[in-house]
Amino acid sequence: MTRWLGQTRLDDAALAELVSAVQTDLRELAARHLRAERPDHTLQPTALVNEAYLRLVQQRDRNWENKRHFLSIASTAMRRVLLEHARNRVAAKRGGGAFKVTLFDAASVLQESPEVTIALDEALTEFADLDPRNAQIVELRWFVGLDVEETAAALEVSTRTVERGWRAAAAWLRARLTED
Repeated sequence: MTRWLGQTRLDDAALAELVSAVQTDLRELAARHLRAERPDHTLQPTALVNEAYLRLVQQRDRNWENKRHFLSIASTAMRRVLLEHARNRVAAKRGGGAFKVTLFDAASVLQESPEVTIALDEALTEFADLDPRNAQIVELRWFVGLDVEETAAALEVSTRTVERGWRAAAAWLRARLTED
């Protein structure tokens, strides 16, 4: 694993080997992402993994520290793929536009509403500019599905820091998503 991580910086073949080695983890991650989407979504877990792989190949900075870091980056790539699909669906359906909801309402609505996915992503992107570490906590907990302890280990911080960051992020995102 470590050998592949180091080689992926320069070699697309090493990236292919790395993806092959963690294929099961990537498919589980993709399935977790798709569970939050609408039931009739056109992507299947394997297709989502493949789309994310295409984005990973295009990355210039492949300085992945460990398996957890790589999976976090892959999860972000999957989220971007799903976001692109949601934007395309909104554009085709209504010609664009989005509406805002609270962060906690989003979980139940995401299955039916690509607009909510877009609003949540835009808010999280804005939040990341203000508070990168707490935005990373949201991504790891919400999109990757890590618990508090796993998130703390991934970020090399205390569980207390993760809990505070999660609460702060949720409050900011809730306020942002409920603005007029």
